[in-house]
Amino acid sequence: MEINTLIERINELSRKQRTIGLEEWEKAEQEALRQEYLGFIRGQVIDTLSHVKIEKS
Repeated sequence: MEINTLIERINELSRKQRTIGLEEWEKAEQEALRQEYLGFIRGQVIDTLSHVKIEKS
């Protein structure tokens, strides 16, 4: 899933949770989407850190 679509759906479920609440299947979807998002962020951090070079001055 594209990251922007993922974030939109997470936000949509979050708004619904604050207003009328979520059904059990929506809670499960929300948690799965959050885990996918966190995996994406972790991947970005690992990729960035793998390109960092430390130089002594």
